[in-house]
Amino acid sequence: MKAVWYERFGPAAEVLVAGEMDAPVAGPGEVLVRLHASGVNPSDVKLRAGARPGAVMAYPRVIPHSDGAGVSEAVGAGVDAARIGERVWVWNAGWQRAFGTAAEFVALPAEQAVRLPDGVSFAEGACFGIPAMTAWYAVMGDGPVAGQTVLVTGGAGTVGRYAVQMARAAGARVIATVSSAEKGAHSTAEEWVNYRETDVADAVMEMTGGAGVDRIVEVDFGANQATSLALVKPGGVIASYASAAEMVPRLECSRTCGCTC
Repeated sequence: MKAVWYERFGPAAEVLVAGEMDAPVAGPGEVLVRLHASGVNPSDVKLRAGARPGAVMAYPRVIPHSDGAGVSEAVGAGVDAARIGERVWVWNAGWQRAFGTAAEFVALPAEQAVRLPDGVSFAEGACFGIPAMTAWYAVMGDGPVAGQTVLVTGGAGTVGRYAVQMARAAGARVIATVSSAEKGAHSTAEEWVNYRETDVADAVMEMTGGAGVDRIVEVDFGANQATSLALVKPGGVIASYASAAEMVPRLECSRTCGCTC
């Protein structure tokens, strides 16, 4: 099969190699997928670059990328043969494995190859894995959000845009923060705040009549913590999936509970 791989960390132009290698075989409980699209996530890029502290090559050769989409070509023992020919999207193909989706084929546990609806393209399916699953857990991870007000920071980003759509579909009122009117439209949020031009806490408080929000889907916990604490209702939730500006943030107290900590 054709594949792209690396055998050392570094810039893409220096370490990525395109060539031929043996195709994998579906083992017990696995599905072999012929990939039509491969999704690239920031975590894939950081891993290939060796950007994580203490990073070491876990395998002599790594085919990158966690997500993708394609068609099931074969199944291993214990997997229903009816799955052969099924359009699927795959997730976490490269997690603790040497071979991800930057290749013509990938073999992985059957539960990590999920049926792709006929109306969804392979390119769209390849974007479901890390971004959409992250958004789902951030929005729905601890129960329904119907009737709640949800603030999605970075609403035009990949995770944020999914979070906006999921929260709206689940019956929540959604407010997004974005950096421009164009990104506000891209976010698909009915209500949004341009954080470059407006104080987010003041704007959202005005939009909610001083009530604040029930849930915040947070793209940068450390950088936005003060605003989040000013906006989240007592008993509300801040579901953060990143904290790039402050990798090890200190959790502050909002003092909304009346404590003296």
